Amino acid sequence: MSESRTIVVTGATRGLGRAMTAGFIDEGHIVLGCGRSLSAVKTLESTYGKPHRFDCVDVADDAQVASWCESLIAAYGPPDLVVNNAATINRSAPLWELDAAEFDTVVDINVKGIANVLRHLLPSMVECRKGIVVNFSSGWGRSTSPEVAPYCATKFAVEGLTMALADELPRGMAAVPLNPGVINTELLQSCFGASAEHYPTPDDWARFAVPFILGIRPTDNGRQMTVSP
Repeated sequence: MSESRTIVVTGATRGLGRAMTAGFIDEGHIVLGCGRSLSAVKTLESTYGKPHRFDCVDVADDAQVASWCESLIAAYGPPDLVVNNAATINRSAPLWELDAAEFDTVVDINVKGIANVLRHLLPSMVECRKGIVVNFSSGWGRSTSPEVAPYCATKFAVEGLTMALADELPRGMAAVPLNPGVINTELLQSCFGASAEHYPTPDDWARFAVPFILGIRPTDNGRQMTVSP
């Protein structure tokens, strides 16, 4: 087993985040996770307990994120790996049928949420010049489909934000945009319906995704990466 690392996972309470949390812990690492559902956070707490930590945090709320990150750094020090996984998607519809609130929600979580987390974690990581940042993108961050324009826009933004960040980081660190592939999550079901069943479940995906993510190194800085079996 590799040396234990401290890993921050956003959106840890369900889907890919929940599956990664289990996988990272099984590999002997410490997970500091967050989600918006208090009941789901409590379930994680009762399942894993210390030294792992799970908090109810809305990544779109900068004040909440600031307080959370400050407390994590005080208790655990700078994280070794940050996995920005939390995301949402718009209801399937043409762009002109989606109101401003629907569009804003997707942007606030998918883009501003990542920026909020990094704003408050990166200074401590940069100071010690170590740590890996993995920002979850999508196949729809490199190509497009109809009726998911807001989601595509945010994932293209994640790609650009991450690759620009990579240019700013000191040697010894890395930031990568990661396309996780197509997985049977609630998000996919909202777009694909019953055909989502033809894709791997989060738990099946995590069996090869967790080792892949753990294998990302400073030499990968700025690479557009895709999880594949």
